Amino acid sequence: MVNNTNNNANSEEIKREKAYRLDCRYMQMAQIWAENSYCVRRKVGALLVKNKMIISDGFNGTPSGFPNVCEDENNHTFPYVLHAEANAITKVARSNNSSEGATLYVTASPCIECAKLIIQAGITRVVFSEYYRDTEGLELLQKAGIITDYLGQEKQD
Repeated sequence: MVNNTNNNANSEEIKREKAYRLDCRYMQMAQIWAENSYCVRRKVGALLVKNKMIISDGFNGTPSGFPNVCEDENNHTFPYVLHAEANAITKVARSNNSSEGATLYVTASPCIECAKLIIQAGITRVVFSEYYRDTEGLELLQKAGIITDYLGQEKQD
C-alpha cells in the first residue's frame, strides 16, 4: 500500500509556497504603483486581483480634475485626498468587473473608512505590507470575516 499522506502534505506545501510567491509579486506591483502618487508624506498603492487577474489598481491622490497636490504648506493632507483602496474600488465600480471575492493588495493596512468600502465591495481578503498608524480598519475587516494577511518585507543585508 502506498502512503499518500506524505504526497498530500508535499503537494499542500508546494501550493502554499506558490501562493506566497504570487502574493509577494502582487505586493511588489502595488509598491511600484504607489510611486505614481503625488503625495509627499506617504505613497500608497493598491491592486485588486480576482482569479489571478488584476481587475483594478489605485494609489492615493486627489480626485480627477483637482491639482495633484495632496498636502498643504504645513504638510497636512487635504481632506479630499482619496486613499489607494478607495481609488481601486471606485475604479472597478466604473468598469464591467466585480470585486466580489477579490483580494486587495495594499502597501499600508486600511483605515476605518477604507475598511467599510472593502466590506461593501465584497472583497474577501486584504494583503498589506505595513501597518497604518490606526488599526481600527483591520479590526473591522476581521470582525466582518475578511482575511487579513500581513506580508512584511524581509530586511535585506
